[in-house]
Amino acid sequence: ALGCALIWIRAEWVRAPVIARPVVVAFSGTIQTAEVQGARDRTRLTIAPDDRALPPLVRVNVDDRDMPAPRLLAGERVRLRARLLPPPGPSLPGGYDFARQAWFMGLGATGKAEGPVARLGPPSARGDTWHDQLTRLMLKRMPDSAGGIGASFITGDRGAISQHDEVSMRASGLTHLVSVSGLHITVAVTAAMWLTLRLLALIPGLALRWNLLAVAAACGAFTGLFYTWLTGAEVPTIRSVVAALLVIAGLVLGREAVTLRLVASGAMVILLLWPESLMSPSFQLSFIAVTSLIAFHEHPEVRRIMAAREGEDWPARLIREGATIMVTGVVVELALAPILFFHFHRAGIYGSFANIIGIPLTTFFIMPMEVVAIVLEPIGLSAPFWWLAWAGLHLLIRISYTVAAWPGAVQMVADVPTAAFILVSIGGLWLMLWKTRARFWGLVPVLIGCVWGLALPAPDLLITGDGRHMVLRADDGSMRILRARAHEFVRQQLAQSAGFSGVLTPLAEADGAQCNDDLCRVRLRRGGRAWVVSATRSPYNLPWDAFIKLCSASDIMVSDRHLPTACTPRWLKADRAMLQTTGGLAIDLDGHHVTRVKIMDDEHPWLAATMPLRIAPSHHEDIGD
Repeated sequence: ALGCALIWIRAEWVRAPVIARPVVVAFSGTIQTAEVQGARDRTRLTIAPDDRALPPLVRVNVDDRDMPAPRLLAGERVRLRARLLPPPGPSLPGGYDFARQAWFMGLGATGKAEGPVARLGPPSARGDTWHDQLTRLMLKRMPDSAGGIGASFITGDRGAISQHDEVSMRASGLTHLVSVSGLHITVAVTAAMWLTLRLLALIPGLALRWNLLAVAAACGAFTGLFYTWLTGAEVPTIRSVVAALLVIAGLVLGREAVTLRLVASGAMVILLLWPESLMSPSFQLSFIAVTSLIAFHEHPEVRRIMAAREGEDWPARLIREGATIMVTGVVVELALAPILFFHFHRAGIYGSFANIIGIPLTTFFIMPMEVVAIVLEPIGLSAPFWWLAWAGLHLLIRISYTVAAWPGAVQMVADVPTAAFILVSIGGLWLMLWKTRARFWGLVPVLIGCVWGLALPAPDLLITGDGRHMVLRADDGSMRILRARAHEFVRQQLAQSAGFSGVLTPLAEADGAQCNDDLCRVRLRRGGRAWVVSATRSPYNLPWDAFIKLCSASDIMVSDRHLPTACTPRWLKADRAMLQTTGGLAIDLDGHHVTRVKIMDDEHPWLAATMPLRIAPSHHEDIGD
């Protein structure tokens, strides 16, 4: 009850207006953040508009060619013309809900600049922040996407990582390395404590009179806080530094620091400050990873098998520690798989193999080389270390591509029911948290949830919330897309929701399909009967009599416009009027089952809080839906 009250209070506390419909508008405002995304040749500006008819914060993507020189910095004032949209919710069942995230970020609109951005006033005299200077330095010394990955380790800036490299890192289970979180904070804090302790121990007077562990702990805490500030103090980084500070406090007090109580304490702090984090994949992945790791190594049998032996020679020690890392990686991968399947519909299978090389390579080689290079940069001795770090990054990228190319490296599933995910989560936590044999009762909900989630058939038909895009599963098992020129992002979203890892091919090329520039009709065999699915794919008027006849001969009619009342398909009429109520649809023809995005009487504030735009007609153009 307290948790529900807390999230309710938080949702109302951050309440801000959200525009009701798309609009093209010219406005001026003050830049709050300017995120350079070099790999996409654009900059993402978060702006506080001057016009109170607009939301307090809007986010706009600006192509590099439209940016003034020198580049814009936070605090500067600009004027621009942009196409603004309400923050989009999920377009398909089980899709990513950006509207919810934008609500808690205070964003009332997102969009894209149309034309050049004008700077109001002289360029900022304060110069770049340390974060920006470091990022630019690293991209200069380590060109291409490898430099972007290297910059993400130190500053958390991922804008220069190419999409191909990002996909391979995700498929190989290495994507966690490019998001500053627990691993990076641990490396920074541990390195600072180790160096402080070793250096101060060289001075006998200090070593005999001072509590060097407390001094090293203070240096480690300062390093963790500084690193968090440098990388932008994102919520995942704050989570990690809170946990690190708790570990440091436990060490100073002489307590066993790395325990499940530590995980609980860190989670409590985060959920008190940002209760909405509970629903984010980042929170779930990081805390479940740590929880599974600690619970596994706390088991007496695991401790006995993996503990160091008296008089153990180095080959045996190497085999034991390698096996420990491998088994631990497999355990963590199993714990994280349900979260990955639920949120992203995909999970890497060989992540433990990639991480057994990738994590040590990053921790003990790439990051230290980058730090040494940064320290030596002012005196001109950094070049060899930049080259070593760049070479290590290319090796990391090669590992990611190699593992991602292995057969079955990525497994995909269609939309996982929320109830099945909750069952697996409850069972998994039961397994991790109980100490007695009662823990094995957790396997029951885990198995039920897994069977439930995996046994459900993949949808035969997916329709986006705007009705423009549709994919269907043809009789030969291939996935066919209505509009062959659909954007790559749309294709990825449709394929993920369908649990399909192949290439979406045009519907017009499917057996049993008849298409022209305006319409498509296809016949399918499902559940022992024939289905006729028809869809419009142009904005032009169609011959009335022929179109009404087509509607009557179709089981499902799909369109991104309002269809006339006379259009009466036999089973489902998924036109704009219906989709505005239901959102995107996933349809199982065998079971005659339709899953919808929007829930009836859903009163979440990010769905209901919209503001009408009252701007002078000369300043905006309403462009409808």
